[in-house]
Amino acid sequence: MAIFDNILPKSVLNALNLPVSNARKQQINVLKKLLRKARFTQFGQLYKFDEILLSRHPGKKFQKLVPTYNYSKIYNEWWYKTMEGIPDVCWPGVIKYFALSSGTSEASSKYIPITKDLIRSNTITSFKQLMSLTKYENVPKSALGKGWLMLGGSTQLKKGPTYYAGDLSGIQQKNIPFWFLGLGLYKPGKKIARQQDWSKKLEEVVENAPNWDIGFIVGVPAWLQLCLEQVIERYKLNNIHEIWPNLAFYVHGGVAMEPYKKGFDKLLGKPLTYIETYLASEGFLAYQSRQETRGMQLSLNNNIFFEFVPFDESNFDSEGNMNEDPEVFMIHEVEENRDYAILISTNAGAWRYAIGDTIRFTDKERNEIIITGRTKHFLSLVGEHLSVDNMNCAIDLASGELNISIPEFTVAGVPHGSFFAHEWYVATDDKVDAKLLANVIDEKIKSLNDDYEVERNHALKAVTVNVLPESMFMDFMHSKGKVGGQHKFPRVLKGKMLDEWKVFLAQHA
Repeated sequence: MAIFDNILPKSVLNALNLPVSNARKQQINVLKKLLRKARFTQFGQLYKFDEILLSRHPGKKFQKLVPTYNYSKIYNEWWYKTMEGIPDVCWPGVIKYFALSSGTSEASSKYIPITKDLIRSNTITSFKQLMSLTKYENVPKSALGKGWLMLGGSTQLKKGPTYYAGDLSGIQQKNIPFWFLGLGLYKPGKKIARQQDWSKKLEEVVENAPNWDIGFIVGVPAWLQLCLEQVIERYKLNNIHEIWPNLAFYVHGGVAMEPYKKGFDKLLGKPLTYIETYLASEGFLAYQSRQETRGMQLSLNNNIFFEFVPFDESNFDSEGNMNEDPEVFMIHEVEENRDYAILISTNAGAWRYAIGDTIRFTDKERNEIIITGRTKHFLSLVGEHLSVDNMNCAIDLASGELNISIPEFTVAGVPHGSFFAHEWYVATDDKVDAKLLANVIDEKIKSLNDDYEVERNHALKAVTVNVLPESMFMDFMHSKGKVGGQHKFPRVLKGKMLDEWKVFLAQHA
């Protein structure tokens, strides 16, 4: 622990070593802290935060008095005021930063409020995760003091009337603690991080690669893989470890890593330790704290109050929209192996806010979860209940069986006569028969999902696969202006996005 004692301020160390208590108690304490801080805001006054704080059961009282929100509802009723510079709307003070987030398929950007309190909470959770790495076995601890290459959005933010807006990764990097910057661990550094043109940023990273001793890489898999490939090509290397011998960790999030691992393995001289995080625009929700486990530990004692809505027909419609008055559980009421949509309340003025993700508890005692998809990215045309987690697992199993690399894919539900079919678009630069791949994927999903297997004998009549070069997916993202940073290709295509994808493919046929 000496490395942390030497580089972290005492205030951060104290926050990192909060006493551990049971999950329910931690969450009630978080809720009370949030309510006390926001009770004099417009939101707190309307929804009687003082009354909730005086209640014997503040969690249940909070759920009774405060409605649930999606982005459109909370923006139209509350957050738009904060963009006009009005203080004390949902959180004390004026909101200086907004994270631009379109998820993976929304047409227009969402403006998510970011406060200094939230940035500090994200930083504390980041270092909690870093401290957890000291317990990992058979990994080089020396890498903990090496450079961190963070390929996120530009720190050159767009100026609004009273605020600045940009990618959360850019905002977070812009507010990296001074003592971390002073150690010289942060790469590519402030100058390169400000670069808004992704291609130019990548060129500068490649140019400076020999000058850095990198121990960690952080970012979305598709863009980091592209970066490593260009470094290897530029310096005529056999693998990335010839230039960064201390590279040991890859911190990733936002998309499942499994589809990319085969591609990454080709770039490495020795194995990496992959560490999954759940850092959304709205906050740092969870992180992988144990080695050799798939689950991520929820951050229960750091200014995020969690609620969980069972992801089923009684709470959501066929398009993934949550009902007005859903069934909602707190942390001590959840069950393992059941899909839930998450509601969060945070120190940035999000209240009972549905972020659009679905999760499943893999270990309730440790409060560990996996992300199973998005509320609007499930495919359930006829009751097959196909989740993104099912898709990721099937692609991983299929690529292993056929010995091919599949770094990207997406699926659409389409009519098939008077019934339905699933049409897959799969990226691979390896040779594979599309019909064979379709059969393998189909069989793997049947083994993973009983509902899917039943419907394949009834209304889900066909599964087809279109095999495309990886560049096709990347070029489509370029055409949409979603390059680098936090941008991910959607795993399910619907509506306008599906139409645009088909037009793009027809133009590049």
